Amino acid sequence: MRFLVVLIVSLFFFSYSSNESIRWYSMQEALDLQQKAPKKIVVDVYTDWCGWCKRMDANTFSNAAVAAYMNKNFYPVKFNAEGNDTIKFKGRTFVNANYGKSRSTHSFTPVLVNGKISYPVFVFISEKTQGITKVYGYQEVSKWMAWLRYIAKDKYRGQTFDQYYDAEEKE
Repeated sequence: MRFLVVLIVSLFFFSYSSNESIRWYSMQEALDLQQKAPKKIVVDVYTDWCGWCKRMDANTFSNAAVAAYMNKNFYPVKFNAEGNDTIKFKGRTFVNANYGKSRSTHSFTPVLVNGKISYPVFVFISEKTQGITKVYGYQEVSKWMAWLRYIAKDKYRGQTFDQYYDAEEKE
């Protein structure tokens, strides 16, 4: 009987957790939503050819806990650094004038990353559309969750990520 109860609870947990996925927005959708209901934005700046970006999707972003936390605390954005979206931000319009040409960078990409282009890069933006920080490179689930908590809980205002991470790991 005990085995059956554990099995049912496990199946419920796994079916619930596996259904959780990130609700990705376009950059423009997130900016528009932020005006109505302020919330931090996390931008996944990627390209179609980036292997580490694909690994991030497959391993980290597919994790149910990551998805639930991102959906609750952020407007998650997928931004193709070589895409053709039109973005209106702070009175300017950004486009990819050379879209369709090999590795043509969208004009909003250098604005997001302050000119340091590398993929993947994750950009955190405050409720008032101010840049908070950028995280470069592939992130394992545990490290990514630490970054999410660090930003969502406003810990970046009083300590570096390394200080926060070291303290969090000791708990």
